[in-house]
Amino acid sequence: MNPSLRRVLVPIVAIVIFLALWEALVWVMGWPNYKMASPSDLIPAYERYWYLFLIMGWQTLWRTVLGLLLAIVVGTAIGMIMGFSRTMRDALYPLLVGFNAIPKATVVPIVALMFVGAHDFNTVLIAFMISFFPIAVSVSIGLSTLEPEYRDILRSLGASQTTIFWKIALPKTLPEFFGALKVSVTLAFIGTNLMEIVSPHGRGLGALFDSGKTNSDYPLMFAVLIALAVLGIILYYFVVALERIFAGWAERADTSF
Repeated sequence: MNPSLRRVLVPIVAIVIFLALWEALVWVMGWPNYKMASPSDLIPAYERYWYLFLIMGWQTLWRTVLGLLLAIVVGTAIGMIMGFSRTMRDALYPLLVGFNAIPKATVVPIVALMFVGAHDFNTVLIAFMISFFPIAVSVSIGLSTLEPEYRDILRSLGASQTTIFWKIALPKTLPEFFGALKVSVTLAFIGTNLMEIVSPHGRGLGALFDSGKTNSDYPLMFAVLIALAVLGIILYYFVVALERIFAGWAERADTSF
């Protein structure tokens, strides 16, 4: 099978199988939709609230993307500082690890109270806070493990630190960077929806989920979860496409069936 065609068909088949198993499980167990909604229960919810899914989905998406972009900028900057300086690496790592160990669900109410009414800012901030750590660590590891002989050779030829970064350090870091970015994509969505659910001024798919919970509309709640999963998959494969463009050279030839 053509590799490009396989990349498209295999995930689609897997999703179809997953939905079929989900539908069969609900049917076999005899669960009512207020206990476990089946895929067939979600279709009426999408038909009834399609305009809300479009509006709320867009609000969730742009806040998530903006928070992720901030995470890329800040995480890359912190990673570069730690990667080029052992002193800064020893100083910043404990702070970053400690901050990342704090459950972000406990931080969300604090941020919501600190910036009351600034829902967009709060949501972007949480998406950023929950997703920058993997990027910072990956960039730091990529730069700190750069082979010293490469630096010595370029320095002997008169190359500046900037040249070494662009010619050697940056290309070497790209595989680790994109690997971390794939993780950060899902984390950013988690942060966005935490704020959308908790904030009294919440908007987006998280607020729509909370509305379904308030009204005991369980098919709507499950429909929101699937919509979030779809947005996450779309953004994930966008990152994969960027990875193939900028770091495709690091991908090994596929010899599997």
